[in-house]
Amino acid sequence: MIDFIYTFFVVFLAAFVQGGIGFGVALVAVTLMSFYLPLQESVPLMSLLAGTISFVMLIRYRQAFKWRATIRLGAGSLVGVPIGVFLLRRLDGDLVINLLGVLVIGYALYALLNLQLPELKRPFYGYIFGFFGGILSGAYNTGGPPVIIYANCRRWPPSTFKGNLQGYFLINSFLVISTHFLMGNYTPIVLQRYLYAVPALLLGVGLGVALDGRINPLLFRKSVLFLLLILGTALLF
Repeated sequence: MIDFIYTFFVVFLAAFVQGGIGFGVALVAVTLMSFYLPLQESVPLMSLLAGTISFVMLIRYRQAFKWRATIRLGAGSLVGVPIGVFLLRRLDGDLVINLLGVLVIGYALYALLNLQLPELKRPFYGYIFGFFGGILSGAYNTGGPPVIIYANCRRWPPSTFKGNLQGYFLINSFLVISTHFLMGNYTPIVLQRYLYAVPALLLGVGLGVALDGRINPLLFRKSVLFLLLILGTALLF
């Protein structure tokens, strides 16, 4: 029963972050869940939850969504997702956790340092970033960092940034869910945790969206990034 309560709390917190800044549900949730649940359970669970929350968020930002901007990301992800799911099943559990820690720390530092990356004017790069996003989605359900970097390099304005990300996450979630289903990763316990977590998901994203604009977005974003930095370090040690 404790693990279900823990899952509820983690999903609520992660959904609140997603509702407030438009991304982060998988980074926060998978990182926190990995302290208590094996990744072979938490990653398939988060694929279902990420698909649900992306659908809800896309409804909110549907006016800003440009499907042409995300189709290349989705095509790249189509190739990368099966590779990531395969690695999740084959690699040593401790190694997978350590790699997740490195990924979380690396992204948190990149975002906190506010690095100015060169502008990518050719949409072709979407295939490349989508491919790596797909690998991370299949392995950890954390395909956001490569796509967020791509969006920044494409200089998408804030509303387009949030809208396109939700569109990509929804496409990506469909690919990840399909791959996990084909590999038999949706065990009864995973599906049971999903049903417990849906109310937390809706409550968290609703609160995050309601407070969007009422709290300092820069302070909120930095707080999330510092949290990820601490969690990533904890995963390594």
